[in-house]
Amino acid sequence: MLLVTFLECLLLGIVVYAIYVSFGPPAQELRDPFEEHED
Repeated sequence: MLLVTFLECLLLGIVVYAIYVSFGPPAQELRDPFEEHED
């Protein structure tokens, strides 16, 4: 049971971090390779 709880918390943490990186302040530094190479 402890292992299941640990894995759920780990997964939730990864998801929250991914959303933060995608939409939070660090997102300003991300580049869009598709936008750079439009014709």
